Amino acid sequence: MSTTTAPQDGAPSPDRYDARRDELAESALQTLGERGYARTSLREIAANSPFSHGVVHYYFRDKTELIVHGVQTYKARCVTRYDDVVASASSADDLARAFGDKLVETMTDEAPMHRLWYDLRTQSMFEERLRPAVLAIDASLEQMIWRVVSRYAELSGRSVAVSSASAYAMLDGVFERALLRHLCGDPEAGPWLKAQASDALPMLFGDA
Repeated sequence: MSTTTAPQDGAPSPDRYDARRDELAESALQTLGERGYARTSLREIAANSPFSHGVVHYYFRDKTELIVHGVQTYKARCVTRYDDVVASASSADDLARAFGDKLVETMTDEAPMHRLWYDLRTQSMFEERLRPAVLAIDASLEQMIWRVVSRYAELSGRSVAVSSASAYAMLDGVFERALLRHLCGDPEAGPWLKAQASDALPMLFGDA
């Protein structure tokens, strides 16, 4: 039940204000990941957090602003998750295996957050306010995938035959389909994702 009430002693400092917005957004993400964008109101978010509706409304004017902030914060962490894989790989095959393992790990461990992201991206086709944030997040995810693809090119001695946008679209499509299978309870979703990612990577390259 929400217990924390709206601030009564004047505006917080800028650092404290930003920290509290991050805290509220983190608290909201779990509810949003379970219920989805359209089915969740700001009041319901507050009811499933330690904060009152007044506090949430003090820091965020509406549900859309809160969701965008939360997903931006989450995705800012996500875009570095493959950096260790890229840095530690000693061969193209090693990179492909580690990349596939990491894809499966994040799909299974963080499925609600990925589901929320795809929900938000779809909703942006109808809600103009969502589009700038969605496009910015999408661009950062494309860069994340391109770092993997570029490193694979270096290790394999091959040239990339597609654009970064095409590489991202292919691998993102594979991930989204695997996520749906995982959410439907398919025990083969993880192995399928790893196999598809391993098959897809070499298809992005031309001859040595």
